[in-house]
Amino acid sequence: PQLAVAWRQSRNTTYMPPAVLMLGTGEYTTGFTGSGASDSDKSTGVVALVMLDLRRRGKVGRLGMCGTDGRKLPAIRAHMKAALGDVYSGIDPSCIETWPPDGVVDREAYVAAADAFGPGDVAVIFTPDDTHGPIARACLARGMHVLLTKPPVKTLEEHRSLAAAAADAGRLCAVEVHKRYDPIYRDARDRVPSLGAFSYFTAHMSQPKHQLDTFKAWAGKSSDISYYLNSHHVDFHEWCLRGRARPEAVTALASDGVASERVGRPCEDTITLAVRWRNKLEPPALQEENQGREGRQEGAAARSFTGSAGHAVYTSSWIAARADVHSQQRWFYMGHGGEMSVDQAHRGYTVAQDGKGFASVNPLFWKPARDALTREFTGQRCYGYLSFEAFVDAAAACNAGRAAPEDYDGVLPTVATTAGATAILEAGRRSLDASGRTMELVYADAAAETPVGIRALDFS
Repeated sequence: PQLAVAWRQSRNTTYMPPAVLMLGTGEYTTGFTGSGASDSDKSTGVVALVMLDLRRRGKVGRLGMCGTDGRKLPAIRAHMKAALGDVYSGIDPSCIETWPPDGVVDREAYVAAADAFGPGDVAVIFTPDDTHGPIARACLARGMHVLLTKPPVKTLEEHRSLAAAAADAGRLCAVEVHKRYDPIYRDARDRVPSLGAFSYFTAHMSQPKHQLDTFKAWAGKSSDISYYLNSHHVDFHEWCLRGRARPEAVTALASDGVASERVGRPCEDTITLAVRWRNKLEPPALQEENQGREGRQEGAAARSFTGSAGHAVYTSSWIAARADVHSQQRWFYMGHGGEMSVDQAHRGYTVAQDGKGFASVNPLFWKPARDALTREFTGQRCYGYLSFEAFVDAAAACNAGRAAPEDYDGVLPTVATTAGATAILEAGRRSLDASGRTMELVYADAAAETPVGIRALDFS
């Protein structure tokens, strides 16, 4: 990889791979939790290992990592050395610069960290949901490209504001929703048009209750289980239907009794969002769209979301029992002309091992097992890796002038194209806070794809 970088630099003296600042030092970034190494399927962490491997491959340069509690950093470094540096050939986590200083607690350490990076560098944000917006805006203001974990923010208003900030900065800003890179999910999305108008979708996703110990600092305070897990399948479904149907109204239900006792504050166990969707008008009039004024009017009507109704049910929970998978996740889709179902948790691959028990594993998402001969990390084709690599490649293309950030709208899950998912999640939270009252999504007109507001349904 070093020779490849040197060769590219010799051919183009302006070439320099972007530096990457990782914001957040938790389980998904490092594999470290408050009690030590994670016992989930992400014990190696994902973000840091991906970035270290991209650095080995010459796709990124300098690496930084920022948390809020410098007292944890020595233990995090020791964990990463043991879980990454001592395991994978060519992976050296000691190259990662860290903020805040060891022993220092600083809730705004991201400001100093971002100041140490420059225009064209990449910020990857995996922090509690209510901190995403301020951190992202600080990085955009410094000319950095920004990739946020889902949900990018918690309200439609802040989502629209963040999209505007990214456009003003001329920088790429997107959401890390890796299910879009799952080959089975992507194939299903590409089959949706052949199944006719949308009718029904149901999704379930859960994690075991002991995971609440990892999330104890923020569960029920900074966010809820719907923002955390429903965001996966809400985004996937909205991506499948973008331009074909749009969400109209959201009603939410919740169960409690376990999480509140575990985290010591009011906290829902399971949240279900019931969403009414509206298809675009069926297009027979499009045949005459280009033939005279009357045809053009019919074509305009056919492009409006005034067709048949569909509905979806998204359920998420974090009180599941320990099972053969860390996260149960499955969905069913029905169109007017066909149906599909996917059990993402069970891909037909099981492992039983002394001391670890029986497990259904999914190396399509993440492959921590190293190459048996070379000891190298070999997860480059996992969709948990591809979502980061695609963003880094896009940022590099923008830096080189080969593309503009807006070129990736519809290609990547940019904030300019993902407001619908945020609107559904916010409307669900508002519905729960209003004792299950239905919330309607507001659009500029009958042809608009992106909501501009949310209001409580008026029954008067």
